[in-house]
Amino acid sequence: MKKYKLKNIDCASCAAKIEGRLTKLDDVKFVSVNFATSSMTIDTNDLEKVKSKIKEIEPDVEVEDNDKGKILVSTSELAENKWVIIKALSAILLLVAGLVFEEEIHNTPYHITEYLVFVTAYLIVGWKVIRLALKNIIRGQIFNEHFLMTIATLGAFAINEMPEAVAVMLFYVVGELFQDIAVGRSRKSIKSLLEIRPDYANLKSGAEILKVSPEDVNVGDTIIVKAGEKVPLDGTILEGNSFLDTSALTGESVPLSVKEKDEVKAGMINRSGLITIKVNKLFGESSVSKILELVENATSQKAETEKFITTFTRYYTPIVVIGALLLAMLPPLLFNGQTFNDWIYRALVVLVISCPCALVISIPLGYFGGVGLASRKGILVKGSNFLDALTRVTTVVFDKTGTLTKGEFKVSEAVISNGFSKEEILEYAAYAEVNSNHPVAQSIIEAYPNKIETTKITHTEEISGHGIKAVVGGKTIFAGNDKLLHKENIEHPVCQVDGSVVHVTIDNVYAGYFIISDSLKHDAIEAIEKLKAKKIHTVMLTGDNQYTAQVFAKKLGIDRFYSELLPEDKVKHIEQLIAENKGGKVAFVGDGINDAPVLARADVGIAMGALGSDAAIETADVVLMTDSPSKVALAIDVAKTTRNIVWQNIIFALGVKLIFIVLGILGIATMWEAVFGDIGVALIAVFNAMRILKN
Repeated sequence: MKKYKLKNIDCASCAAKIEGRLTKLDDVKFVSVNFATSSMTIDTNDLEKVKSKIKEIEPDVEVEDNDKGKILVSTSELAENKWVIIKALSAILLLVAGLVFEEEIHNTPYHITEYLVFVTAYLIVGWKVIRLALKNIIRGQIFNEHFLMTIATLGAFAINEMPEAVAVMLFYVVGELFQDIAVGRSRKSIKSLLEIRPDYANLKSGAEILKVSPEDVNVGDTIIVKAGEKVPLDGTILEGNSFLDTSALTGESVPLSVKEKDEVKAGMINRSGLITIKVNKLFGESSVSKILELVENATSQKAETEKFITTFTRYYTPIVVIGALLLAMLPPLLFNGQTFNDWIYRALVVLVISCPCALVISIPLGYFGGVGLASRKGILVKGSNFLDALTRVTTVVFDKTGTLTKGEFKVSEAVISNGFSKEEILEYAAYAEVNSNHPVAQSIIEAYPNKIETTKITHTEEISGHGIKAVVGGKTIFAGNDKLLHKENIEHPVCQVDGSVVHVTIDNVYAGYFIISDSLKHDAIEAIEKLKAKKIHTVMLTGDNQYTAQVFAKKLGIDRFYSELLPEDKVKHIEQLIAENKGGKVAFVGDGINDAPVLARADVGIAMGALGSDAAIETADVVLMTDSPSKVALAIDVAKTTRNIVWQNIIFALGVKLIFIVLGILGIATMWEAVFGDIGVALIAVFNAMRILKN
């Protein structure tokens, strides 16, 4: 899969046309053309064939390699359209002259001067449109906006409505110019949300500081970041302390205080002191690079609404043309007193107003704006289809540890048994858990005060969903939950313990247990309250015992919870909840490697991005960069705002066009009004689509 820039693609329906035709090629496994970013994402083994096909469809469009890490945007400004402006002004002067002196011109023999003035004005402003219409007809692509405008204006000439023919083409071209400028600025607005890519890194090379590209820095290199500069790569602070602006990554306005040994991420902005950083990841693997990649690739996952509009316009335009032809021909043939001139004019009005540009342009822009807004708030949505899915979520399922709780476990109590000492069971438990990254295991290792000599460990085995088996100094150690004790048939005096517990056995003799405490995240209760306010059902799935799960569920106000679950059990519960929620979608929020299967199975998988595992982030459909569960509700709000704006545009565009079509059929609307209506609707729809960025 590779991304390319499409140069000179100035028409939304052209983008849809290119995508539709490329999809039919045998060598193309996947293709997505996005007008909002002037880009194409494609999976193909024959790029030359693809380029050739694009040239056949749209001769002016060129395929260029995408600049790595940069958002693709067009820079459509007045300066770049000076020739269009000059042509438009020339046509206006000729049109005004023709209208002012129409009576005198009309009295000259054969109206030669009249034709000369209006045809010249028409060709000056409309030649490009006519040329594109003819090229498309030759290639068998008849039904498009260029064809509609050409037929409508030539028809006006045929019935001797030359001023209107010139005016319609003039207003169409000027409207397209304003539309291009509006879309260009919209793209820039989206780009400004994502201007987080660092331009350079200050690489420390001996006594020298070299300004280099972030791509040229290797893992283990040392870089310095001065006040006001962006952190170019992920790393660990070696020297210095500062406050970092993390808003570009997380959406949080409060600066982050950092010091030596703290982890920092690319895209953060250093607001105060000088810091020296040891690089942990290459730029391509850094946080900022992944964010840019996720947001850019989001455009390839189209929402059902976008797909529907693409299909709709494919059939809509031919139907309109055929309808206009029947409107021009049938009334004069069927009813006395009706003239062809009158009904041809009405049919031309219908053709002008029927152009579907407003829908084809504004809807992709609306979704892309929604993805951009979510990114600005620290929420990465991997596709506009997932924005749509979020609007239909009726149940949100949470993992507990690391999602609703901090995952900062500490040994709060030790209970010994069978004559063992606290120090003894802590030592054996720490040795058994030394290779585990689980937060509970880490809390036991942190509680052990001495250095662990790994040479004493001769065997380690993880028993999924139960715990650890290890051989330490010749002794067989089990450390895990109550199910592990029952599985190994080890006698123990207690099964139900309040809180998270790790039982320890030494040579199959029960030695005691540790109680591990965790705490809720600061916004966990708020997260549940916000979802309940939206009438969304909440569920918690956890591997903890019944009592611990019940305590946390009560604190949070969770509707339902399920405890003592293995990873495969979570998948079964998700499938059951999906079956129950036939009218809505089920979202799952998790952070660990063991959550990846559940994230994949849920209708919408939401991963914690700051502390979450790479597997969870890769599998998820939505990533929360701050690990804040309250942002689940915010993601749903952004999705609903986006969908509302998209549907506003659909209803508004179709509604206005329907009104004008009726007025055109009744002979009330003129071609002047029709073209104003068409271009006006398109511009209003574009501006409305970008309104989402103001939220």
